[in-house]
Amino acid sequence: MNITWALLMMTLGSVGVQHDQNEAAVASALQSAMNPPIVSQHSSNPDSTSPSNPSATPSPSASPGATAPNNLILADPQPDAPKVKGIYVTAYSAGGARMETLLNLLDQTELNSMVIDIKDDAGYITYKTDNVNLQTLGKPQPFIGDVNKLMERLKKHDVYPIARIVVFKDTVLAKKNPQLSFVNKDGSVWRNKGGDSFVNPYNEDVWKYNIEIAKEAVKLGFKEIQFDYVRFPEGFEKRADTLKYTKNDKSRVEIISDFVKYAKSELNPLGVRVSVDIFGYAASVPAAEGIGQDFVKISKNVDIISPMVYPSHYSTGWFDVKDPDKNPYATIKGSMVDTHKKLDPLGSYKPIIRPWIQDFTASWLGSGHYVKYGKKQVEDQVRALKEENVDEFLLWNANNRYTAGVDYEK
Repeated sequence: MNITWALLMMTLGSVGVQHDQNEAAVASALQSAMNPPIVSQHSSNPDSTSPSNPSATPSPSASPGATAPNNLILADPQPDAPKVKGIYVTAYSAGGARMETLLNLLDQTELNSMVIDIKDDAGYITYKTDNVNLQTLGKPQPFIGDVNKLMERLKKHDVYPIARIVVFKDTVLAKKNPQLSFVNKDGSVWRNKGGDSFVNPYNEDVWKYNIEIAKEAVKLGFKEIQFDYVRFPEGFEKRADTLKYTKNDKSRVEIISDFVKYAKSELNPLGVRVSVDIFGYAASVPAAEGIGQDFVKISKNVDIISPMVYPSHYSTGWFDVKDPDKNPYATIKGSMVDTHKKLDPLGSYKPIIRPWIQDFTASWLGSGHYVKYGKKQVEDQVRALKEENVDEFLLWNANNRYTAGVDYEK
């Protein structure tokens, strides 16, 4: 198993696939990866090419910094929820012509859920909101022209709706409110090599803003809130002492874990589940202290954990496979063995495991190292999950073009 390469992949940590990283970024990532335990972690889904007022004030018993006790186990807020087999849907698709095709796919298959961007990777709130606070802090864009009509449509087709909210990667919020972000010595807002800015997980106003968006999604009818980019920027350990930002004496791992606990304590009482996306390697390597992600600490405080276990993102040697992308069955099976080993000790705290799996072709891996993904490759992943007693999953394709004719019950 090539741990050095795994750490490198984790350190790259951007929304896009690794083929678009320049040489300087790769060199920097490798240097960081070679100095554990401080490593970064890819915390978003790959293959990405797209770009009424609920209370904003948490209750005193569940405020930031005063989260629920560790021994508190809440009942499942969605006890009648289906076993989710879902797809990712951009706001553009949800509000556009492609939605008809996607609804037909769910009508004709065992798929039953959609994960829809409500706050996207740039930080845009993707529908028109009348919430003055959200309008002031963020920048709503009506990619979904009529969100209430969308929700009615989902209900008509019996679709289990999940709202995806990208949390700490938020260029919109950072630009409008530099005090909530990380600032360079010259006073400019820090950006990564891809031009994206992050907001500060130490800042409780950032927590409240994202939970306010989540609460509005609940009022719209979403049954689950899925948080992505629940982390500090990639390679943050190299710039933590040079950027200007507010912080306290807690570690980055503690802060990220506290946010997740806070989110759950605020949202579960409203009758919705909380899920978090996390990079698939997290189940197989030590905690990514540089960006504040600990697989077990996060998993302990969510209803669902969604590791992104795309075969294309494992390198030669993982799970005794020469080219993981070409052997999705073995790769997914190995990743789930590691996931169970990591989470089984949690006992009653162990969340539902609902991985993101691959329905795209990773041609950037180069000739001989990838295969075109289609019916067989998707079914192989589903079969591997089932054999490891994981019967929920989400399909990722950035363009929302999913393979036809797949048997999702394999």
